[in-house]
Amino acid sequence: MKILVIGGGGREHALVWKIKQSSLVKEVFCAPGNAGTESIARNIAVSATDLDSLLAIALENRVDLTVVGPEQPLAMGIVDLFQSQGLKIVGPTAKAALIEGSKAFAKDLMKAHNVPTADFEVFEDKEAAKAYCKGRGPVVVKADGLAAGKGVFVCSNEAEAIDAVEQIMGAKTFGDSGKQVVIEERLEGQEVSLLAFTDGHMILPLEAAQDHKAAFDGDTGPNTGGMGAYSPTPIFTPELKDEVVERIMLPVLRGMQKEGVLYKGILYAGLMLTADGPKVLEFNCRMGDPETQPLMMRMKSDIVPPLKACAEGTLEKLTLEWKPEAAVCVVMAAGGYPGSYEKGHAITGIEQVASIPEAQVFHAGTKVDGGHIVTNGGRVLGVTALGADIEQAINNAYRAADKIRWESAHFRRDIGKKAVKK
Repeated sequence: MKILVIGGGGREHALVWKIKQSSLVKEVFCAPGNAGTESIARNIAVSATDLDSLLAIALENRVDLTVVGPEQPLAMGIVDLFQSQGLKIVGPTAKAALIEGSKAFAKDLMKAHNVPTADFEVFEDKEAAKAYCKGRGPVVVKADGLAAGKGVFVCSNEAEAIDAVEQIMGAKTFGDSGKQVVIEERLEGQEVSLLAFTDGHMILPLEAAQDHKAAFDGDTGPNTGGMGAYSPTPIFTPELKDEVVERIMLPVLRGMQKEGVLYKGILYAGLMLTADGPKVLEFNCRMGDPETQPLMMRMKSDIVPPLKACAEGTLEKLTLEWKPEAAVCVVMAAGGYPGSYEKGHAITGIEQVASIPEAQVFHAGTKVDGGHIVTNGGRVLGVTALGADIEQAINNAYRAADKIRWESAHFRRDIGKKAVKK
């Protein structure tokens, strides 16, 4: 098989790395890719949002299966486009991708089909949204549209909530994504991510992972696209996984079907484990980043059959096997991220990580410039390692991260610590 992976982040490097190991695969393309995918796949310098050029690449190279990493091309309708040309592709159609593309759509879908989530209101008027925040206490304010994981404000008081509304709807920090806001009750508990393959009818869940959204240690600072993740999550029992599949994921699929939409690809449920049970914080229409990195390290099964089955509607025949080890991903970011940051700093020490056999460096915001690997984004590397348990995986990941250097690099020092405390 020839497989095309679309995207250029750490998630895509991890997917290419795992797909490349399959005996079913002859060649892997990555568009646009990064300095990491360049060494194991054929990078093609085309943006993940240039749908016509991506279609041309798939047709010219007779690609058998396309795997979409980021949410933007899914929301733009890449699946609809590829399917219209008879090409197999993993992901939901543009209409189905609204589950991530519009938080209001997702909340209405959950409400209609009794999926447990936080109480909420949707606003198109800035002043009405601000008025709603007054006297309400802790809330979460979300830009309705796609915002690269940064359009969510967890607010402790009225002033923070009103400021969040102003940033989203007044200053238009996230552009058109802030035409509407969703304001919901602030749930308490621990967050867990559960990703699943689906062919529109069946759910095949992966192992759970736990992301770390805040920029700094102790879950402080602004929200980011994710500063690290680990798997498995001790607090997420097999019973809880079954409950999430039955009470959350399957009802969403059936709800979509009732609206004439067959949701295929990856369904990602961001969950809060509350005292009243799991509740949905958000849905994503693709694999998480950085959750994908530790999940690919732990997955024992060949990933290609379930990806292919999502596109073909044959998922019921498959199961997944997992390594017993834990995995931890530490995201190394550019100084200033998630705000403004510089690009072009030379990265050293990546080759030294080879001395740690349990570790793997997944590239995200990197490129090759003049024979050197340099920074080219906010989240630069996802340093990921296996270990006999979470604590050992943490130690291995940080031993690897400490070998890598560039000007103004920063990363959290507490990834996975919650699991160790448990």
